[in-house]
Amino acid sequence: MAFIFTLSSIAQVPQLPEGGDKDLHALLYAGLAFVVARALTGAWRTRLTIGLVLATIAIAGLYGVSDEIHQYFVPPRQSDVMDVAADTVGAAIAAVGLYVWSGIIRGRHDL
Repeated sequence: MAFIFTLSSIAQVPQLPEGGDKDLHALLYAGLAFVVARALTGAWRTRLTIGLVLATIAIAGLYGVSDEIHQYFVPPRQSDVMDVAADTVGAAIAAVGLYVWSGIIRGRHDL
């Protein structure tokens, strides 16, 4: 979260290709979701539940909202609802991917 906050504090960001901004948002928030999910489970080998997946997505999505509010106060940056959507989609993809992966790993240990 501190890394994302620091990036949001930069007034002049490099120009990205069309749509590249949303890809970057999704990638950053996928990373955040990975860290949040692991923190919520408390261990690498603990299975991720649907509840924890939803909590991970909610935490990352709410942080995305707070990040856009923060950017509103960083001239000449601006807030964008589509950035929040990209943040949430990236977090959801990572959280669901971890859920599937934890099921596969858990399945191997049950054999």
